Amino acid sequence: MSEFRLPFIPKFEQSERIKVLEERNAKLGTDGSRQMGTYGDHHCWLDIGPFPRPEEIPSHKEGLKMTAEQWGKDYRFMLENTPPAIYPCETIVGEIYWEMAHFRPAGSGAWRKYPVAEEIAPLVEESERLGASPAAYGHTCPDVEILLNEGFDNLLARVRKSLALYEKLGNARKVSYLKGLEDVALGCIHYIENYAALAEKLASETDDENEKARFEKIALASSNVAHKAPSTFYEAVQTIQYAILFDRAVGHGNGYGRMDLWLQPYYDRDTDAGILTREEARETIAEMYMKLRGQFFSFAGRDENGNDATNEMSYIALEAYDLIGDYNNLGVMWHEDIDPDYYAYACDVLARHGESIPVLVNYDTMYASELRSGIPHEDAWKVVYSGCQWFCIPGKEWCGQDSNLTNLLRPFERAMDKAVEEDVQDFETLYSLYEKEFHATMKAFQAAEGAIDRVRGESQPEMFTSLISHGPIERGMDMDAPRGVDYQYTSLNILGVPNVADSFTALKKLVFEEKRYTLKEVWDACRNDWKDSEVMRQRFLNQPKYGNGEEEPDEMVRRLSETTVEIAEGYYNQRGGQPMRPSLFAFMSHLEGRGSFGATPDGRHAGDQMAHGINPQAGVSKKGLIPMANSACAPDMRHFQGGSIQVDIQPRFFDGKEARYAYIRDFSSAFFKSGGQQINLHILDLKKLEDAMEHPEKPEYRNLVVRVTGYCARFITMSREYQEDFISRMNYASMN
Repeated sequence: MSEFRLPFIPKFEQSERIKVLEERNAKLGTDGSRQMGTYGDHHCWLDIGPFPRPEEIPSHKEGLKMTAEQWGKDYRFMLENTPPAIYPCETIVGEIYWEMAHFRPAGSGAWRKYPVAEEIAPLVEESERLGASPAAYGHTCPDVEILLNEGFDNLLARVRKSLALYEKLGNARKVSYLKGLEDVALGCIHYIENYAALAEKLASETDDENEKARFEKIALASSNVAHKAPSTFYEAVQTIQYAILFDRAVGHGNGYGRMDLWLQPYYDRDTDAGILTREEARETIAEMYMKLRGQFFSFAGRDENGNDATNEMSYIALEAYDLIGDYNNLGVMWHEDIDPDYYAYACDVLARHGESIPVLVNYDTMYASELRSGIPHEDAWKVVYSGCQWFCIPGKEWCGQDSNLTNLLRPFERAMDKAVEEDVQDFETLYSLYEKEFHATMKAFQAAEGAIDRVRGESQPEMFTSLISHGPIERGMDMDAPRGVDYQYTSLNILGVPNVADSFTALKKLVFEEKRYTLKEVWDACRNDWKDSEVMRQRFLNQPKYGNGEEEPDEMVRRLSETTVEIAEGYYNQRGGQPMRPSLFAFMSHLEGRGSFGATPDGRHAGDQMAHGINPQAGVSKKGLIPMANSACAPDMRHFQGGSIQVDIQPRFFDGKEARYAYIRDFSSAFFKSGGQQINLHILDLKKLEDAMEHPEKPEYRNLVVRVTGYCARFITMSREYQEDFISRMNYASMN
């Protein structure tokens, strides 16, 4: 049997301090302390038991109100009453033991807990009946650089200036929001001050000079960044840690931008001054990685002038992951002019660790997609890979990715029903019926999403995210509210493109061209889950399928994708009259909703999982990885807000080969040059995965990291269903 992973060859030697921190991090991820239910252990909060004094939380004392002002009060209370803790060997500090969802309505369904649900729920139910689930929450990207440049005191001063203006103007709604935002800023400041105070206390209580120096370093940095912009590299990294902790406490899955561009000036100043070495910088970032769960950082890409933005910090930030391994959500933004040595190193890290880290994404398609949507170059160049398979402009774009969902099987099913009823005799009429049904789905989605948009800023605000975004402070409204930030294209995750396209391909051939079956015969067989129709099912199953580089099914995927874009972009939201933007990805919806969908003319049985985003239906990609990748380039990804392929390779592929990274580099570069958007690539042994699923207690599986969809988690912490889905994916023994 081949090795579970490729033999891991460390590039950097861990210090004893990093070894201690890594052991604590691994323990938190496997003992139940850091959990996220079915998805794995990539959340930020630690479960240390019931939060003290819940009866004193403002909303519990006053009665729950649907206001951002009360949300801010609750958030401040929780931050100020979170006990600080500094653990052995750490210098980057900060922990959260709660999320907002633990004590007040939060997340995409928060509106359901308020009286507005009576008005909104029927619209949502109708939208869901027609195949679209309006549920967006979070999944955007604040601009952490705002905090790095300004510090909390300046942010608080801006909030108070805006508050005074709207008090003078008599705008009660904006005054209420800004009072809540003031509480958010004060809560953050006091939380950090509590860490500074604890560190000072610990420094005064120890006789160990090394420990005293460690505590004094923490105390000084925290007392500074509680109020001012960071002045050193270490303070900047600690500020990023605090910022992401405050953001993740809300419970959403945001991305955090281009860390290499933020930190390079601090690194240059400190190394020029002789107070920082490359090794120290690498270790500091590695420590932050181990503190945070679920964050997404981006490296490389282009600068404002279109030149390669790779810098020394791009290398160091990736080296920090290389030092510790484990799971992180890091993305390298490829383009044709990227520093070839850096991209080779990124592919080398991916090859040696085999954990789909870093994710490889195409900067140029992201940038083109933003331009196409109407975002000007001065903002579009700042685009970042922000989570799973999506991207946005830090601090200026609310996109709510990964949550809104449209399942194309619903309009397809209705189109088939009508086509049978009307005795349709040609393919184009069937396709036209599908287009009409997709219009009906989008119309219902627009109505439901619009109703939620009207209350989102007060029912489920994202106030810390808003504090470090462009617009909310001066506008006196949350980024969740209409026009809270400049760009508010409603994201629409699309499920079922490969299934519907393969169904159309098979119907076109067997029903309308060869006339082997009538449409009614096929649809009756599907409605009966192919019972007593296995010969027919095999014919449909064995028609050319998307994922093999064949012209006919790939062209159908291209056509269906463009139909999706053309129709979706014709519907506008109430967040500023901006269009719906589809992405060819749907998180784990190919599993979660499968029980409600019947059999389809691609040969799929009722209840079988659907294709995962733009990946082929499981089991139909027969010709190898390169033909599959060619198929994935069929849609024009500049028209979408994301779409990733999952690539799982057996370790034996690399047997006897040198320069392993070169295969990944050459494959990914060719894919991106052909217009591909993103690659999530694993190198692991499926037999060992199956053993890990059955025997999670084995110590060798404790740190087994996989990329579930667009995020990473320890395999043994995932639900059984998700583990089985992961194992069912196509696993390639070669690149051909």
